[in-house]
Amino acid sequence: MDGLTRRGLLAGLMAGVGLPAVAKAPVTSALPRERPKALAATGGTGAARPADDLVAAAGLTGDVAFVLADMASGEILASRGGDRPMPPASTAKTITSLYALDHLGRDYRFGTRLVATGPVSGGRIAGDLVLAGGGDPTLSTDDLGDLASALARAGVTGASGRFLVWPGALPYLERIDPAQPVWMGYDPAVSGLNLNFNRVNFTWEKAGGDWRLGFDARAERFAPAVSVARIEVVAREHPLFTYAERPDCESWTVAQAALGKTGSRWLPVRRPALYAGDVFRTLAAAQGIGLPAPAVASAAPQGQVLARHDSAPLPLVLREMLKYSTNMTAEAAGMTASAARGGVGHDASARAMTAWLAERIGGLSGGFADHSGLGAASRVSAADMARALVRLGPGGGLGDLMKPVRLPKPVAGEAQPRRVMAKTGTLNFVSGLVGYLTTAAGQERAFAIYAADLARHDAVSEDQMERPPGLSAWLGRARRLQGQLLQSWA
Repeated sequence: MDGLTRRGLLAGLMAGVGLPAVAKAPVTSALPRERPKALAATGGTGAARPADDLVAAAGLTGDVAFVLADMASGEILASRGGDRPMPPASTAKTITSLYALDHLGRDYRFGTRLVATGPVSGGRIAGDLVLAGGGDPTLSTDDLGDLASALARAGVTGASGRFLVWPGALPYLERIDPAQPVWMGYDPAVSGLNLNFNRVNFTWEKAGGDWRLGFDARAERFAPAVSVARIEVVAREHPLFTYAERPDCESWTVAQAALGKTGSRWLPVRRPALYAGDVFRTLAAAQGIGLPAPAVASAAPQGQVLARHDSAPLPLVLREMLKYSTNMTAEAAGMTASAARGGVGHDASARAMTAWLAERIGGLSGGFADHSGLGAASRVSAADMARALVRLGPGGGLGDLMKPVRLPKPVAGEAQPRRVMAKTGTLNFVSGLVGYLTTAAGQERAFAIYAADLARHDAVSEDQMERPPGLSAWLGRARRLQGQLLQSWA
């Protein structure tokens, strides 16, 4: 253990107590975009304005499409460009949720196992120890810490063979959307063994004329250092980061001009199984369990299960996904659903979800390129989305998984929806809102609202990707329009 005592190492790992929980909203940049506290309502006229007037007043460049449908009959009550295929952005996660629930069931849990390929004698495994993933997108450092504790309680102190990681439960996806800048934490790899949404925390601090840099895998209770990622500061302004895959590590550089005196941000991981193995090895060492450096297993392990961690039931996993819009969770859930029906590969899984939806709602004027909506190539019409919400949503309990939307208090004479449960979707110059609305009179509606300026979206350069000029104002107008439409339908 390189001279470290078990107590000292464990104390160091526990330095993460009080840090932001990795299971919560993923941090995507050092300067995250502010989210609106509420969608804007009407202009306070005392009466609902016609939808076309609201769209015109919004002054949005690009296209606007929406559909409002009655839940009881499926009748379309309001529509504008309803049949026009639009990029769904993260509203695609509503379809992924329904797809996963249909194929996996509400009781499904993702499992992660520690498997011994040989017998345990005198605390030693006569064979390999394998950390075997089950596709869990929510696995955290704290969960691995609990697995290490369970292994220690079982009396294991090491293995005579190798320490392996097995990510083969899901197809490997290096990046969800290759069009994103390589440093975006919301665009990591996906595999059958994931950790911390496949993000690693980069920390920096100016120390005299030098920098103190590090990577850790922080969670609520543990913050172990990470050795499979390395970084150096380079005297430049652009690009913000560069990435290269080395035989022994994931290698980053960061532009010196982008660093303040101290800070941290999450960077994506491209070798998630080895990342998980690296973190588990450190956590196991703190429990007195010595393991060699991890290697990737070529086949599913056979042997005795020494410890196991199960995720929360699928509906809870999906509720968190919809709340925080975690792309990696959507991709893992979608590919796991496709695996249950015999599908392989990420692209094939997206096509399988497209075919499933078309079959279930009687046709589809678009298709999905992924399960998260991160890629701009996906298309769905407002009419198709509303039809899915009406026909499939109640059976999947989708409304209860969505996040409540708050509207500002109406002025005198204005109606107010009793309840709005919805999923947002945002890309550069793309904004969507889909969900369920209960009117002031108690009528149940489904709605889908999309706005997109694809010319401006496509013109954004990589250096501007995090903060494109004009985006904040455009998104503000789009969200204000969404609130006004909901208010007008109250």
